[in-house]
Amino acid sequence: MAEISRRAVLQGGATLALLPGAAVGQPFAREETVPLWPGVIPGDRGTVIRPKNDDQSKDPAHPDRWLTGVDRPVLVVCRPARPNGAAVLVVPGGSYRFLAYDNEGTSQARWLNERGVTAFILRYRLPVEGWNGRSEVPLQDAQRAMRIIRAGSQRFGIDPARVAVLGFSAGGHLAGSLATRHAEPLYKPVDEADRLPARPDLAALIYPVLSMAAPFTHIESRDDLLGEGASVAERERHSIEMRVDAQTPLTFLVHASDDGLVPVQNSLALYSALLAVGRPAELHVFDEGGHGFGVRVPQSLPVMSWPRLLATYATRKGVFPA
Repeated sequence: MAEISRRAVLQGGATLALLPGAAVGQPFAREETVPLWPGVIPGDRGTVIRPKNDDQSKDPAHPDRWLTGVDRPVLVVCRPARPNGAAVLVVPGGSYRFLAYDNEGTSQARWLNERGVTAFILRYRLPVEGWNGRSEVPLQDAQRAMRIIRAGSQRFGIDPARVAVLGFSAGGHLAGSLATRHAEPLYKPVDEADRLPARPDLAALIYPVLSMAAPFTHIESRDDLLGEGASVAERERHSIEMRVDAQTPLTFLVHASDDGLVPVQNSLALYSALLAVGRPAELHVFDEGGHGFGVRVPQSLPVMSWPRLLATYATRKGVFPA
């Protein structure tokens, strides 16, 4: 979401800091790029898509890249020095119009790596960039990504039963879609990996866009995903709070009450829906934080504790090893 808080200006005059060790400008010690699709990409209609990297920070030591023009979706594998077997698919947000690659991608991979978790940053296709079946294109990539992670579990050194998804803003909508629509056939299987489940073992959704039908929806994300003038039925089909069932995985939610871009009602609605069907869920709502805080947050705000709270929850539930 293109709000100024995405550039880390959350409180006037507040001192901003990264979590310890999160040197965003430094390359990962062990990084690998894995293409999602071996041949023709689902929905390809021959549109010329040109990759673009727009650095919001203008500081090479602390980049804040917004990526567009995703012509070939990939997983960027970031391995920790001492892996513990857990894995997280990291899904940056950006209104389904761009990917906030550093604040909601590389920064997240760093704190996960520090805890021994292997991170897989998803550079997924954007529905506004000329694909057939635009509304399903990001979820096709997310489903395929989870299957590739599990298929390569031995090579990546991870436990295929300990794979979480972590999504932010519109990326939270995509992560939530994966959690609730993981078994929905959206593309023709291309290899043996597609025999594996796409269901995450935990869905962590941070200031997420969730409803496409409620009055509190984020209109830009909805229109970028579905197109303007989408029917009520189509909006409801893509509303995460309407898709929960007995197979929805563990869910961890974080939101700020003062989020002026994606209202906290999104997380409240999903949390209520999860409780209604008896699914395990944890919700943290903070008084201050705005939108797009990622891990670049003022030291003084309690919202900066969210990575620790997530790690604690994932450990307690057995997704991260003790």
